[in-house]
Amino acid sequence: MASAQWLGLVLALLSSLAASGFPGSPFRLLGKRSLPEGAVNGIEIYSTKINCKVTSRFAHNVVTTRAVNRADTAKEVSFDVELPKTAFITNFTLTIDGVTYPGHVKEKEVAKKQYEKAVSQGKTAGLVKASGRKLEKFTVSVNVAAGSKVTFELTYEELLKRHKGKYEMYLKVQPKQLVKHFEIDAHIFEPQGISMLDAEASFITNDLLGSALTKSFSGKKGHVSFKPSLDQQRSCPTCTDSLLNGDFTITYDVNRESPANIQIVNGYFVHFFAPQGLPVVPKNVVFVIDVSGSMYGRKLEQTKDALLKILEDMREEDHLNFILFSSDVTTWKEHLVQATPENLQEARAFVKSIQDQGSTNLNDGLLRGISMLNTAREEHRVPERSTSIVIMLTDGDANSGENRPEKIQENVRNAIGGKFPLYNLGFGNNLNYNFLESLALENDGFARRIYEDSDANLQLHGFYEEVANPLLTSVEMEYPKNAILDLTQNSYQHFYDGSEIVVAGRLADEDMNSFKADVKGHGALNDLTFTEEVTTEKISLWNEVGRSTFSWLDTVTVTQDGLSMTINRKKNMVVSFGEGVTFVVILHQVWKNHPIHQDFLGFYVVDSHRMSAWTHGLLGQFFHPFDFKVSDVHPGSEPTKPDATMVVKNRQLTVTRGSQRDYRMDARAGTKVACWFVHNNGEGLIDGVHTDYIVPNLF
Repeated sequence: MASAQWLGLVLALLSSLAASGFPGSPFRLLGKRSLPEGAVNGIEIYSTKINCKVTSRFAHNVVTTRAVNRADTAKEVSFDVELPKTAFITNFTLTIDGVTYPGHVKEKEVAKKQYEKAVSQGKTAGLVKASGRKLEKFTVSVNVAAGSKVTFELTYEELLKRHKGKYEMYLKVQPKQLVKHFEIDAHIFEPQGISMLDAEASFITNDLLGSALTKSFSGKKGHVSFKPSLDQQRSCPTCTDSLLNGDFTITYDVNRESPANIQIVNGYFVHFFAPQGLPVVPKNVVFVIDVSGSMYGRKLEQTKDALLKILEDMREEDHLNFILFSSDVTTWKEHLVQATPENLQEARAFVKSIQDQGSTNLNDGLLRGISMLNTAREEHRVPERSTSIVIMLTDGDANSGENRPEKIQENVRNAIGGKFPLYNLGFGNNLNYNFLESLALENDGFARRIYEDSDANLQLHGFYEEVANPLLTSVEMEYPKNAILDLTQNSYQHFYDGSEIVVAGRLADEDMNSFKADVKGHGALNDLTFTEEVTTEKISLWNEVGRSTFSWLDTVTVTQDGLSMTINRKKNMVVSFGEGVTFVVILHQVWKNHPIHQDFLGFYVVDSHRMSAWTHGLLGQFFHPFDFKVSDVHPGSEPTKPDATMVVKNRQLTVTRGSQRDYRMDARAGTKVACWFVHNNGEGLIDGVHTDYIVPNLF
C-alpha cells in the first residue's frame, strides 16, 4: 500500500485479543438457528448509535455498534467507520460477552508497524486509511464465537470549521444491513446562540427523511435526531437490504452581535473572530495551470470549465493572469490585467483555446507567476489596498527543469517571501500530494485534492469560492503579553468571507478579572481594529480531583458525583443534588459606575419541601413552615412603616412593616413584596446570633 494512504492515526493492536482466543459465550445455542431479518452471513447488527455533542464548535462523537453472531460457528465481524480527515480518534474499545478490551491509539509510523505485526500474528488491530474526499476509514475485524455478542465503540473529536458561512458536521451512514435500533443523536451548545440549524441526508428522499428526522434549536441549544424505523430503512417496501448508504450532514451557524467572541474556562481561552458586512478587498490572482500531456482529455476539459465559471465571479476591481506550464512556460498577458468586461471576454477565449502538450516544468511555472505578482505590486499596476494570491493546479510530479521537491520548495519560499499565499490543487491520485501540501502550507496557503469525478469542475469552483472574497489582510490577533503563557497561531494572511479565525491560549493567571484582545487588519478602505474585552467573576467547583473554574460569561452544565451545576450566561446558576434538591443563585447586576451599589448574588431555594426536617443553617431552619402570629399593629418611627408585635418560637419580637425585592421572576428589577422586618439582625427569630452564620473565608 502506498504510504500516502496511511493517514494520521492507526489503532494499534489489541494485544490481549488473538483471533482464536476470545472467550466463548455461556449462552451458545445448539442446533439450527433462525436468522433474523437483515442478518448477513449469520451476523446481526442490532444497534448502531452515533452520539454527537458539540460545544463551542468542538465535536465529541461516539459511534457504538452492537452485533451478535447468530450462526452455529465462529464468524468474523467487521466494524467500519468513516470519519472526517480533520478528526482525531481518542478512544476505541471492543466488548465481547461483557469483557472490555481497550485499544491504544498510536502515531502513524509506529502504528503502521504494529498493525502489520498484529495481522501477521493473527491478532486484532485497526487501521485508518484514506477513503474519498472528506473521509478516512477506520476498520477493525474480530472473530466472534457462536452466540456471542460484541460491542464496538469508537470515540473521535473534531474542531468544526466555518465554511461559506456555516459549520458542517459530516457523518457517513453505511450500516450494510437493516438495524433494529439505528440512531443519530446530536446535541449542539453554542454560548453565542444558534442562528440556524439544518440537517440533510444524501441517501433518502425528503418525504422519508422528514418522518425520521427531528431538528430544533432555541437560544444556545440545538438538537438533531435521525431515527429511522426498520421499514424506513428498507430500499423498497419488501426488501431486506438497507438504503442507509451515504452522507448525513448537519449544518449550523451562531449569532454574531459583535465580530469576536472570547470564551474563558479553567484558565484557558478561545477567541473566535468572524466580522460581517465588510467590503471585499480587491484581489490579484495568478492561475498557474499544468497543461502537460498527462492533463489530456477529461482533466483539462474540467479545468477549463472551472476557469470559465471562475471568470464569471471575478469583480471588476480584481486583476488576473494565466500562467501555463508544460515543458515550457507561456502566459496569457505579460502583466496582470484588470477584470474589465472586455478583458474577461478575451480571457474566456484564451481559456477555451488551452491545449495539452509536453512534460511538467512546475518550478518555472510557479516562479513566473510569483514574479508577475511581485512586479505588479512594485510597479503599482494593482491597487495599493489589494491582496495577491497564487493558485496552482497540477496532476503530476515535476519532471522537467528543476524537479527536486526540496529545491522547488526553497525557490518558491524565497520568491514569495511571506508576502502572499499559495494554494495548490492536486488533480487525481497519481501525484506527490504531500509535496503540494507542504509547498502550500509553508507559504500560508493550503492544498486540496481534486477527485477525477464528474463534478471535478465543481470541486475546483468550490475551492475558488472559499478564497474569492477576502475581507481583511495581514490579520493580527493581539493579547496582553503578561497575561498569556501559551498561544496558537495568531497572525493570518487573509480573512475570507464566510470563514472564521480561531485562536486559543492559556492565561498566566486563571483568576484574572479582565481580559482584552485586539484584532488588527487591513480592509478594503482603511485599517481596522476590533477590540473584545472580557471581565470575569469566578465560579469554582471542587471535588477530590481538584478545582474547575468558570465565569458568569459561560453557559455550561457540569454533572459529577450526584451534583449538577448549570451556569446560564450572565443570569443565574442552578445547583441540584440528591433527590431533586435545587438552589438558584441569581447574578443581580446594577448599572455601571453606580456610586453606591455593586453587583450582588441572590441565593434562592427551589422545592424546599425536599429538605430534611433536620436541615439547619441560616436558610435551612426556615425550609419548613413554622407558626407565628402578628398583632398590635401601630405607627412606627416612620409614617409609612408601621410597627407590630410578632410571636414566634415562644418569643415576642418587635417588627416593622416594609417591602423587599423578589428577584425570582425579574432578575434585573425584581418585584416589590410586602414583608415584616425583624430588628437587631434577626435576634429572636434565628437560632443563636447572626455572627454564628458568618464565615470569613470559605476556602
